[in-house]
Amino acid sequence: MRKLLIVESPAKAKTIKKYLGGDFEVTASMGHVRDLPKSKLGVDIEHGFEPNYVDIKGKEELIDKLRNAAANSDEVYLATDPDREGEAISWHLAEMLALDEKAKNRVTFNEITKSAVREGMKNPRCIDMDLVNAQQARRILDRIVGYKISPFLWKKIKRGLSAGRVQSVAVRLIVDREEEIRKFKPKEYWTIDAALTPPGKKRAFMSHLYSKVGGKKLNIENEQQADEILSAVKDKDFIVTKLVKGKRKKTPAPPFITSTLQQDASRRLGFTAQRTMKAAQQLYEGVDIQGMGSTGLITYMRTDSLRVSDEARQAGNEYILSKYGNDYLPAKPRYYKTKNGAQDAHEAVRPTMPSLAPSDIKDSLTSDQYKIYKLIWERFIASLMAECIQDTVKADITAGDYLFKSSGFTVRFDGYTVLYEESKDEEDENSGALPPLSEGDKLGVKQIDKNQHFTQPPARYTEATLIKALEEYGIGRPSTYAPIITTILNREYIERDEKQKKMLRPTVLGEVTTKLMEEQFKDIVDIDFTAHMETELDEIEEGKLDWVKMLDNFYSGFSNTLENAEKAMDGTRVKIPDEVTDVICEKCGRNMVIKSGRFGKFLACPGYPECKNTKPIVKETPGFCPVCGGKMLQKKSKNGHKYFGCEKSPECKFMTWDEPTAEACPNCGKTLFKRRGGLMVCLNEGCGYEKKAERKTRAKKSVKEADK
Repeated sequence: MRKLLIVESPAKAKTIKKYLGGDFEVTASMGHVRDLPKSKLGVDIEHGFEPNYVDIKGKEELIDKLRNAAANSDEVYLATDPDREGEAISWHLAEMLALDEKAKNRVTFNEITKSAVREGMKNPRCIDMDLVNAQQARRILDRIVGYKISPFLWKKIKRGLSAGRVQSVAVRLIVDREEEIRKFKPKEYWTIDAALTPPGKKRAFMSHLYSKVGGKKLNIENEQQADEILSAVKDKDFIVTKLVKGKRKKTPAPPFITSTLQQDASRRLGFTAQRTMKAAQQLYEGVDIQGMGSTGLITYMRTDSLRVSDEARQAGNEYILSKYGNDYLPAKPRYYKTKNGAQDAHEAVRPTMPSLAPSDIKDSLTSDQYKIYKLIWERFIASLMAECIQDTVKADITAGDYLFKSSGFTVRFDGYTVLYEESKDEEDENSGALPPLSEGDKLGVKQIDKNQHFTQPPARYTEATLIKALEEYGIGRPSTYAPIITTILNREYIERDEKQKKMLRPTVLGEVTTKLMEEQFKDIVDIDFTAHMETELDEIEEGKLDWVKMLDNFYSGFSNTLENAEKAMDGTRVKIPDEVTDVICEKCGRNMVIKSGRFGKFLACPGYPECKNTKPIVKETPGFCPVCGGKMLQKKSKNGHKYFGCEKSPECKFMTWDEPTAEACPNCGKTLFKRRGGLMVCLNEGCGYEKKAERKTRAKKSVKEADK
């Protein structure tokens, strides 16, 4: 009997084929095979929002192959990804291949391992139409919003703009944060810090002014107040008046879900969400491992559940026991609670084989695959380990009428921290160890300083903090975070800050578009409204809400909003302000502005048409030209690709794709250039020096010896 199994990718097909044997042909659909047409709305709003699906252009040959394979098979199974999108792909395949809609031909695998694949094949089910309808509702919602609002934006702002049901809210979050930053007014404040030494010791520890004795925490607003306090404690004895010793336990973070994986990879590795998910997808589908063949290394990576199977927990515990010993296992198994509203169809993101340490398979993985696997593996193993136990000390120190405080800790038992510690958006300034102290000790004063500070505005969003905000607000779902950020970057509604590359800020276009959307399409950029729509999509998936009714309720209000917007802005057009630069036009002396063209942004004189001067936007780099010694500039080719050229072009013709660095060649003294893959090379003709780039390790912040 000939059997056909259809999955989404060739890598997944290769891995599964290894487990199923010769009875099965395993082939890939390469993602979706049908979708709404690109050239028109493709939804019959008047007749129950009936979608008009068409074969995706360019997939004709693949579709023919799938039809032939299905026609020549006795049984056809659909094993696309185990989520809404995967369920919809299976449904489209079933429709396209004319499979029996009541047949139990849908199989799912939370992980691509031998046991999971065989178990999945033993338990085929019918296609879940609730899942399919939830995906259809999302797709149609997004299509309606995009196709109805985008032409409005073309008429009122400029051609080529687009609106998105979720992307518009994400842009609004970034625009609102920028507005907060602009409105922020810094306030001055001062702190007083003393470097103190215990009796008979030379090594100092830090103590920080907290309050007057018996009073509330001090707020020092200016230098005069700081000087008065310094004068008051000058020549006073610093006495230890109170010591409190204790113990605290640090519990490991839970295993990853999609959002926390993307956040941690952003903080630790500098990965974009898209880059993280690409590597994770490859690890899930299967990688050729030396001695093992194609192997799925992690569970499904689009999940918001913290559930872990008993088998995986047992395997992880066995690894911990063999590697670290019984002390590193908790007295009772630790279970993490999944947040309310999360979908619990899948486990947390974890390694499929906890015994397979990252170092064991490093040579079989790409750099990105290794880094993401290591992150997932360490987080999972650490989540099963014993707590870290710390001995703490807090000291109150009086100087005349003023109270200083110090605190510190020592690690009694490292527990899970021997392997992994959770990264954070803002690192805690943890205390280090205090020297031995006793109540009544008179301390030496090595130094006492006043320090001026200013309150800081809220930080711009990074990919990590934006994903965290989207998750907390209930906007989007695990599968959508990466595409949302990629979309709004590509459409130039937001950009990365030039100096702080991780920071996201709105463009002028993003701000203008968001302002118009807030004025005319308030619901579309409203956080609560968008979150409610996500909840309704979840209810469709759970079979609690009819998808056509949900779309009808949305469209009745939306169509009125669109009609009102057309009337309100009839005959008006919004101008996008030019972004003025400090680059002076050499022809007329005006400050040049940034314009967008076919191949990206460029500098143009605002005096057009009197002055038609334009030039490319260039950025200086740390390096120098190995040919003539001129500065190296970062440029863009006509196709938008980044390259580096000499400032003296066209006289000096040197250019390279390799990035100039501040490091000089030890042989000839010329600039070293960094190649993709991390190789540092000297491009001075005849030198030939090269070396591997040093890996950057993030230095841990020095511990703070006192309470804030």
